[in-house]
Amino acid sequence: MQVKHVPVLYIIVPCYNEEAVLPASAKTLLNKLQELTDIGEISDDSRVLFVDDGSGDQTWELIRQMHVLDCHYAGLRLSRNRGQQNAVLAGLMTAKGHADICISIDADLQDDINAIDQMLVKSKEGAQVVYGVRNTRTVDSLFKRFTAVCFYKLMQLMGVELVFNHADYRLMSKTALEALAQYREVNLFLRGLVPMIGFKTDVVYYERRARPAGESKYPLKKMFALAFDGISSFSIKPIRMISFVGGVIFAVSIFMLLWTVGVKLWSKTVPGWSSLMVSIWALGGLQLLSLGLIGEYIGKIYAETKARPRYHISETLLR
Repeated sequence: MQVKHVPVLYIIVPCYNEEAVLPASAKTLLNKLQELTDIGEISDDSRVLFVDDGSGDQTWELIRQMHVLDCHYAGLRLSRNRGQQNAVLAGLMTAKGHADICISIDADLQDDINAIDQMLVKSKEGAQVVYGVRNTRTVDSLFKRFTAVCFYKLMQLMGVELVFNHADYRLMSKTALEALAQYREVNLFLRGLVPMIGFKTDVVYYERRARPAGESKYPLKKMFALAFDGISSFSIKPIRMISFVGGVIFAVSIFMLLWTVGVKLWSKTVPGWSSLMVSIWALGGLQLLSLGLIGEYIGKIYAETKARPRYHISETLLR
């Protein structure tokens, strides 16, 4: 008689100054873990793994207390703040040696944890990666909805493969995690990196709720930084666009040269201070923009060649 294999699930929860939401979120996640264990979907060795990304509040102390009270709570503490992407990766790479399946989810639990049930079903059907995708963005402000749509459209225009309306709520099998571990980028953009792995994928749709407490850890500045990291890490189209614009300007300059010679030979010339100044400022701005963009790419190459560690783990709570 063949014994049914019950998978070990690790839920990876990146945390940065989440003391306001952590107690309620931890209880909800533990209840879900217990519910899935009781019906035989996952092993009792499953854990909720909190990754403290260098928080300045009581987040780590709360994680430590929860771990003492219940072994199903586990924790990682990064030596300093390394950003949400690195925190997720640290959790995934740590869990890789203990779990058959990992699911990453934000600490505020705006993402519906009941979608985990559907993710596990998709996993049993053979999916190595299951993306959690939002049905709508009704809880977001009009400005955030607009910028989010612009973000995904821009990424697609630049040739970056993304799952529309998917953030970092996803299931990954051990096989997928082993493949992810082979990617050594210092500048992380997991939304673009995971689709590159391949394997069989699937999607689960859910409704996203409003944040219950605290403030979003992704203000507009970080959203722009994430978008630029995604574009510059996965696409060279901005460089090609500069080349195209440069070619257009060069063609226009030849036309202007011929026009200027014609005016000089067949008519009186009029001092063109305004057009001259506009041209100087336009070309100067374009050159600075181009140099800055090229510099960003060179900077990323510089960071990658150093191959510095993406994070350091200062403390681990796991039993």
